[in-house]
Amino acid sequence: MDTQFKLIFLFAVLFMTSLPIVGILKGTDPPPSDPGGVKVRSSQMEKVSRLNVTTALSPIKEEMVLIPGGNFVQGTHHGGYNEGPERTIALEAFWINRFEVTNHQYFEFVRATGHRKPSPPSRYAKRLTQLRGPNQPVTYVSWYDADAYCRWKGKRLPTEAEWEKAMRGADGRLWPWGNQSDRYAANLGEAEDGFESSAPVGSFPQDKSVFGVYDGFGNLMEWAADWYVEQAYRLPLSHTAKVADRGGYKTLRGAGYNSRGIDLRITNRSFMVPNFRDETIGFRCASSDNSDAREEVVSGPIASGDLEKIEVVENEKDGQENIDNHTSQHYNVE
Repeated sequence: MDTQFKLIFLFAVLFMTSLPIVGILKGTDPPPSDPGGVKVRSSQMEKVSRLNVTTALSPIKEEMVLIPGGNFVQGTHHGGYNEGPERTIALEAFWINRFEVTNHQYFEFVRATGHRKPSPPSRYAKRLTQLRGPNQPVTYVSWYDADAYCRWKGKRLPTEAEWEKAMRGADGRLWPWGNQSDRYAANLGEAEDGFESSAPVGSFPQDKSVFGVYDGFGNLMEWAADWYVEQAYRLPLSHTAKVADRGGYKTLRGAGYNSRGIDLRITNRSFMVPNFRDETIGFRCASSDNSDAREEVVSGPIASGDLEKIEVVENEKDGQENIDNHTSQHYNVE
């Protein structure tokens, strides 16, 4: 009886010790997916990976898109105070870059003119490896740098109104693709979109306006020609085109690759001092057949009393000379 019990006990021990070995030989099943996790669009990831490879091979050419003249809806009733009121604006036809100015394009300007390189403070130098692809948009450029590049190309920075029409179209949509928010449609503050920093220009097909202009909503914030005026949409464009806010800020439009939040729209307006440089700010250029392109308010409220709150530059030539003087001083700073 004792011998039979010992044999049974021995077989049981051998069976239990063999289970881990059988499991190793068989392999393990993958863990189930987390139902509460963030869903990533496989098609979006495949697209981003493919574009990231192809656009890095050769520098893209600088293209411009013709934006037809006519009316468009500027501003919105659904945003912040500086985004409204919504009004209808008439613009003459103009041209604007299809993509943001790239590193390759900007460094051609640097080599040809001796202009300073778009370098960050030394404490941020480690980030350069993520921002220096030939087809990534150039960063660490001030408003003065951007203005100088566009002048070198025989162009200029777009006005706020031009920028918004080029990115928004004429129908008042809140995003380039329509009126439905989609956090993966542009390069914003979502690591799941495939990029930790700026993406090669044109990497997000949905972030394209009806005119074929890319990356207006995401990737980088962009310098506009205008001095920032908080109540700009309550003033006649004939005045806002020639005013300098008391704070001396330039306008920024669009969102950057690190922008987050549910309150992001193509109508968002930001501002910064013109000599500021950052890894989230870039630009694109515009041009028109008539350098004094006319902007006209078709409909929308105008608070004439607000004119007393701003300084109007009556002489456009003097105002331009003032900008040029700031520019020449800034270029000497390394």
